[in-house]
Amino acid sequence: MKRGVLRRCILAAAMALGFAAGASGAQAYPDDMALGNLKAPVTVIEYASVGCPHCATWAINVFPGFKAKYIDTGRVRFVFREMLTGQPTLAAAGFLTARCAGPARYFDIVDQIFRAQNEMVQAGDAYGPLLRIAKGAGLTSDQFDSCMKDHAALSALEARSDRNGQENGISGTPTFVIGDRKLEGDQSLESLGAAVASAEHR
Repeated sequence: MKRGVLRRCILAAAMALGFAAGASGAQAYPDDMALGNLKAPVTVIEYASVGCPHCATWAINVFPGFKAKYIDTGRVRFVFREMLTGQPTLAAAGFLTARCAGPARYFDIVDQIFRAQNEMVQAGDAYGPLLRIAKGAGLTSDQFDSCMKDHAALSALEARSDRNGQENGISGTPTFVIGDRKLEGDQSLESLGAAVASAEHR
């Protein structure tokens, strides 16, 4: 029954999202999730989905080094913007879980979902792994199920994804916006570093 609830409540996420050309994405939004110094000289925006395999590859293999070199040292403010790409049902359920866990646990939850993504896709069911992750973040089963049934939160997530795509011209994930540059695909640490260095010298 719980799995049925998950599928019914997240079904609305499995829609085709249209993406139109738009601005570079430098504008800050109140619902942005971010890491790093607010006064960092460069902001890096990643548009990504926890249901996107390329995003998972980048998050697992490149992000730890990027964080250590640029975010933890104060050179970069990292902004993560949610998109419902890849497996949209998994993306919606995953982001609802991360938001329910609260801002302090958000990035840890997102990282765990990326690492469990293949398991969930292979099993064809996200409920069990997401519940395990949610419990590890301190949520009860009832709280997790309430998150999955939160239609207002799902509507807000869909609106964020639509806004990010339409206003910022994002046609795929992951996409990185650094200053006036847009880098599409799972970038290497070197390519991102070059873009950061260029932005620092503007």
